[in-house]
Amino acid sequence: MPDSKPPNAAQLREKILELTAEFYAEQFPSRPFVPGETPVPVSGKVFFADDVRNLVDASLDFWLTTGRFAAEFESTFAKFFGVRAAALVNSGSSANLVALSALTSPKLADKAALAQSAGKPPLAPGSEVITVAAGFPTTVNPIIQNRLIPVFVDAAPPTYQAKTEDLEAALSSRTRAVMIAHTLGNPFDLDRVAEFCRRNNLWLVEDCCDALGATFNGKKAGTFGDVATFSFYPAHHITMGEGGAVVTDMPALKTSIESFRDWGRDCWCAPGKDNTCGKRFDWQLGDLPAGYDHKYIYSHVGYNLKATDMQAAVGVSQLRKLPEFIAARRRNFGHLMERLKPLGDALILPEATPGSDPSWFGFPIAVRPGKLSRADLVRFLDSRKIHTRQVFAGNLVRQPAYRGVEYRQVGDLRGADFIMENAFWIGVFPGLTTEMLDYVADSITEFVRR
Repeated sequence: MPDSKPPNAAQLREKILELTAEFYAEQFPSRPFVPGETPVPVSGKVFFADDVRNLVDASLDFWLTTGRFAAEFESTFAKFFGVRAAALVNSGSSANLVALSALTSPKLADKAALAQSAGKPPLAPGSEVITVAAGFPTTVNPIIQNRLIPVFVDAAPPTYQAKTEDLEAALSSRTRAVMIAHTLGNPFDLDRVAEFCRRNNLWLVEDCCDALGATFNGKKAGTFGDVATFSFYPAHHITMGEGGAVVTDMPALKTSIESFRDWGRDCWCAPGKDNTCGKRFDWQLGDLPAGYDHKYIYSHVGYNLKATDMQAAVGVSQLRKLPEFIAARRRNFGHLMERLKPLGDALILPEATPGSDPSWFGFPIAVRPGKLSRADLVRFLDSRKIHTRQVFAGNLVRQPAYRGVEYRQVGDLRGADFIMENAFWIGVFPGLTTEMLDYVADSITEFVRR
């Protein structure tokens, strides 16, 4: 028998990748839904053979930090929003931290940066940031972590969005920014908030972690403010397992975002690259000696919040499915709404913010006080293996983490308290079938009609 040459690495890679489809079919088969036995989750990752293929492809490179897939994801994600830049990070919470920290950069006081931002100065310790009381902690935590002061406005069903009529009362001489989330995928009144920010020369940060693909008056949420954030946790619209992104259309902000993400460095070379600026040993910054290596000059007190290329590889394949994922969420939401509409005497059902087309993260429900007990309802659903979640932290100012934290609030936050005491949400993610949704609706109906 003649000697045969072993397959080269490219051939072996292709053989391995071809096997991933077979592995996916064996490892992750579809299973029938059995009411009362099969759990109905509120969220979860929805993935296919091509996602596994991309993940394995990236792992075979053994390039364990950001690389070719991260670059592809950032470019594609930025194009989806029609903005100049998207920076991949390791979570939505990190995206919020990076986005707000970037607004503290002294470089935003440079003449060119001020021109890009219409003269908005960088945030400084003691600056106030208007946010909403009913939300997720990591929308607010970066405000506190940057020694800024949160100013809480109220929210209430049926939209669960910030009461924009409270913005004027929240404004003070120290207000420098607004940072609010589009709760459960339903946009807040972006026209009103964006106009308020323009009129008062404030930065606007849109937390879109729940709302990838939502629109307001036909324009994508995430494109109204100076910077926007996204999450790719398994519960969200696409998944990387862990992951997030920050998008902006402002070049000066892009530089600061990437610096805070990448240790606070002044250098903008990609991992594994050197001397992108062409003068690596010709800089003189701060009190450093002239010619100090630019790769080790730090302009911000930053972090290491990069994602791995394996995460990015999954994100690249997930992005191709995003339009269908969004459509499925909207279909599922509509199905539940149709089924639960007759229960409006006992339940407060959700409503889209006028002018918006939400990309629903979940289906929020509030019980009408005196009619039902939320605790009894969610226990009943849990007994049927139907999962529920509270509307995140309820009223954040009631949480133990914020005892002793300096903040202001507008009014009594009665709406946030109502959400905390009476609201919960159920799932609409693409992994839920019509059979599952009908089982959920039937169970809620049975409980209410008792």
